Amino acid sequence: MRAVHKESHLIERIGWLRAAVLGANDGLISTSSLIVGVAAATAASQEILVAGVAGLVAGAMSMAAGEYVSVSSQADTEQADMARERHELATQPEAELAELTAIYEQRGVSPDLARQVAEQMMVKDAFEAHARDELGLSSQVMARPVQAALTSAVTFATGAALPLAVALLAPSGTVVWAVSVACLIGLAVLGAIGARAGGAGIWKPTVRVVFWGAVAMASTAAIGALVGRAV
Repeated sequence: MRAVHKESHLIERIGWLRAAVLGANDGLISTSSLIVGVAAATAASQEILVAGVAGLVAGAMSMAAGEYVSVSSQADTEQADMARERHELATQPEAELAELTAIYEQRGVSPDLARQVAEQMMVKDAFEAHARDELGLSSQVMARPVQAALTSAVTFATGAALPLAVALLAPSGTVVWAVSVACLIGLAVLGAIGARAGGAGIWKPTVRVVFWGAVAMASTAAIGALVGRAV
């Protein structure tokens, strides 16, 4: 019996991976920056923790809502395109066959063979063939609003929990440095994990996310210090 060669492609992870990486990074950077900014302005631990908790909750809800609305818009567009394609297949089957044939010809298949392939594909499942080869839609890349929203909310809260825990445990007067160092380490780990899960090289994504995290915290720390002095 001939063995079946099975492959697992990284593109299958793109839906949840994008939302997970974005959520965790945003939770870590924004909450760390918020805590660092407040800590630079005041040494009161209660105010720092209140700001951190508020940032975690508000950020998680904002990420969930934003992802849901954004991905829902994408899903609406996909549904509209698929509905249009179903209508055209029902009313203009010959034109759709010619369209699919032309797609295969553009990919390098000879005209006669392209016609045969298009006919066979349409006999098997005309809509699936057009959704995949004409619209570029497949189950791996279809928009999933609820999945994206939940993933973003959970990963944001997870990322935000690290600086919040560090701020809670750090001795008074060391919150700024403790949270900053913890954030940069967390960002480096997240960058490496995200790159590895997506099949990319580790160093470039890791350096990129650590650099922008450092910029964000430095900016809020400077603003917090200026506001603290002014007030």
